[in-house]
Amino acid sequence: MLTIDGHHLTIAEVAAVAREHEPVRLADASRERMLRSHHWVEQILHTGKAVYGINTGFGIFADRRISPEQAAQLSRNLILSHAVGTGDPLPEEVVRAAMLIRANTLALGVSGVRPVVVETLIEMLNRGVTPEVPSQGSMGSSGDLAPLAHLGLVLTAPPPNASENYCGWATYRGKRMHGCEAMRAAGIRRVVLGPKEGLAITNGATFSAAVLALAVYDSAHWLDIAEIALSMSLEALLGASNAFDERIHRARRHPGQIAVARRVRELTAESTLIDAGGRVQDAYSLRTAPQVQGAARDTWAFVSEVARREINAVTDNPLIFSPTEALSGGNFHGEPVAMAADFLAIAMSEVAAIAERRIFRLTDGKLNYGLPSMLADTPEAAGLNSGLMMPQYTAASLVLENQTLSSPDSTRSLPTSGEQEDHNANAMTAARHARAVVRNTAHVLAIEAYTAARAIDLRLRQMPEARLGRGTATAHRLIRERVPYQPGDAWWAPEIEETRALLATPEFLQAVLTAANTLPSHTKLR
Repeated sequence: MLTIDGHHLTIAEVAAVAREHEPVRLADASRERMLRSHHWVEQILHTGKAVYGINTGFGIFADRRISPEQAAQLSRNLILSHAVGTGDPLPEEVVRAAMLIRANTLALGVSGVRPVVVETLIEMLNRGVTPEVPSQGSMGSSGDLAPLAHLGLVLTAPPPNASENYCGWATYRGKRMHGCEAMRAAGIRRVVLGPKEGLAITNGATFSAAVLALAVYDSAHWLDIAEIALSMSLEALLGASNAFDERIHRARRHPGQIAVARRVRELTAESTLIDAGGRVQDAYSLRTAPQVQGAARDTWAFVSEVARREINAVTDNPLIFSPTEALSGGNFHGEPVAMAADFLAIAMSEVAAIAERRIFRLTDGKLNYGLPSMLADTPEAAGLNSGLMMPQYTAASLVLENQTLSSPDSTRSLPTSGEQEDHNANAMTAARHARAVVRNTAHVLAIEAYTAARAIDLRLRQMPEARLGRGTATAHRLIRERVPYQPGDAWWAPEIEETRALLATPEFLQAVLTAANTLPSHTKLR
């Protein structure tokens, strides 16, 4: 069971709760901090001092005073008025990740909310109530207001004197139903909000952070797969080994570049196909792969640290530090998440781009060093058979889409709330685009591995005494066990999907890396 305290949540734990339904509990120390913080809010209310979001309106209405008797209705009204998202619902894993991150944020104990708010979120996670949250409509500042408000519709109940009972939609045990029905079916009591609690629930780039955290988790795996696909292509094309010499990469000092070159050397160790072409140097898609994919690794390291900090950050406003210190600031602004998501999208887009160039080279009869054009079974079969002509089209299409999706979103801003919020982060859009780029890149890498496996089959037919490297031999064998070689044209799409499903498994990666006597590059996602 995962214990959250606001300080130590990891990206891997976010993925485990979001996808594997790892159970969650609140740390005792966090409960005590939250009780103290909530008591301070009550003290502030009794003083009559104007404090944003506790006894004032929101945004442009920050100068409007609200009486203590209206505090609960103020929190509820915030949920109701802000739940205006649109678009397809976010995947369940994203909503669950956001629920966990929000609970962890509030568990730090400087938001002024009662433990019951976090404990109810935790019960929803543990019992499987997932609010339906639209994917569009967030500016990422003041955080993900609309998505969090949709979450709040299910989580919270109206004050006793209110006539409304809007509760949104949720999924429970595979069925879509009204949120209040889902909570009732799961045996969870909805929370009647107190002072500050509506703002604490909705304020912060939590959904952006959730999408980014899952994208970081997934991209770690696919960066490892990218090196396996690269190594397979290098062998199929009889590539030159000198470009991967350790001395070259240490001379430039970038750790990602050094790691990629080392990994290729380990995967292709004992290969007799490497250097069999007798070339002094290869095209950039082979020769500079460590520089390109290594830069992506270094980018990933930066982005993962931003994501790790954000999922353990207090991101609402104001923050309560004592009975007399409720400080208004801007921790809700999603700029750190937006920039990191943009950076990850750019990096993974480049991984896909260089992989597509290798796919092209593998299928072009003028560039693949003696293999049949389009990797038809034999030169004589070309024409009647199109070979792997069209998978390269698909890869090219995805790369072009990535180039659009990785255009920075964080540089785009429009003012909101009557110019009170005059610079916005666009974080949620950036995170959603990064997630899409990672998904597209995974498919491009599956096409590369599938294409390289076929090229290796044909190459070994030409050179029956040749031997693959330790890691690449295992990768090729596992792909062929899942998807046998077919000499003539076939429906390639399902076979590529099967290859992608295989590459996505931790077991495939572990088997290949073990055979190569190397370790995963991301042994712990902090």
